[in-house]
Amino acid sequence: MGGRIGDISAPGRVAAPDEAIGLDELALAARNHGLPLEAMRYDLTPAGLHYVLVHYDIPAIDADSWELTVSGRVRTALTLDMPTLRSFPAVTRRVTMECAGNGRARLSPRPVSQPWLVEAVGTADWTGVPLRTLLAEAGVAAEAVEAVFTGADHGVERGIEQDYRRSLPLPVAMGDDPEVLVAYAMNWGPLPPQHGSPLRLVVPGWYGMAQVKWLRDIALTDTPFTGFQQAVAYRYRQGADDPGEPVTRIAPRALMIPPGFPDFMSRARVVHPGEVPLEGRAWSGHAPVTKVEVSTDGGGSWSEAELAPADGHRWAWRRWQSSWAAAPGSHVLSVRATDADGRTQPLSQPWNRGGFANNLVQRISVLCLENGQAFTA
Repeated sequence: MGGRIGDISAPGRVAAPDEAIGLDELALAARNHGLPLEAMRYDLTPAGLHYVLVHYDIPAIDADSWELTVSGRVRTALTLDMPTLRSFPAVTRRVTMECAGNGRARLSPRPVSQPWLVEAVGTADWTGVPLRTLLAEAGVAAEAVEAVFTGADHGVERGIEQDYRRSLPLPVAMGDDPEVLVAYAMNWGPLPPQHGSPLRLVVPGWYGMAQVKWLRDIALTDTPFTGFQQAVAYRYRQGADDPGEPVTRIAPRALMIPPGFPDFMSRARVVHPGEVPLEGRAWSGHAPVTKVEVSTDGGGSWSEAELAPADGHRWAWRRWQSSWAAAPGSHVLSVRATDADGRTQPLSQPWNRGGFANNLVQRISVLCLENGQAFTA
């Protein structure tokens, strides 16, 4: 009998109320990884600690022979090798990236996919050529409306065989705030394979699905792109037949570095009584973060944390800090961010069928020991 893609590639679904995370989701979690939250102490996330999501396989790449084509509704089609790309004036931008599915595993009912908790984030210095520079070199035709980006990663998703492709409206692709990059370096070194070597797109302020890795082609079109990753995936839907709205910019989020020390299995935190420093990071893809609030009583009350001064990195996370007078007993700590547009994190889940942009406030269970109590082996 002949094989059919539908036999191995199931449609998207939502887990049953009592359904545990399955082996397929565990397999995804084993391939992809999040940021250890204690690594938020670094302004710049080391490449090996930055979150990773690979849709299909990391492709086999020969960087020495890699070429990027610019085609479609342009005056002059381009084929650019790596030395030519590096000959353009380079810029470096510090950008916080977050997966659109961050927080998915905390939803109820749970969309079945990569089971992120809150760790699908990282901040890096990306170096490359502004996309608008390359498009100006090619010459944008008057009828162009979108730029479509194709990566070298190839696979099957919900029954559709495809290269990974996403598009941006032309005003975003040609804009300077944010300035989209065709990047060839991460944290001042070559792109690692899992981060898109030798070329990737970097779209500051947008969720990770827009940051096409292993970038090999840019095509300008005179009609909106309707490929799978644009028209089917990465949309806010309430039901299977809902056309939904596209996922674009990052919703505000603050995360706390879990204080104290953890239990191995539960990851519940343990602290000793007294003043406990609290710190973390906050970001938004819409507007600068203007306020971070901390709760140490499960959301019953909130106090404002101290935000670090703006450092000129508009599209990167911002440090915050506070302190907590820990008393013996069990506690739940939370943190939430508000940006300059007035967007703030919700206290109840913003559910959608794909599990996207769930920026529900973080909750950290903490046990404060009695005075003099200590663990023994």
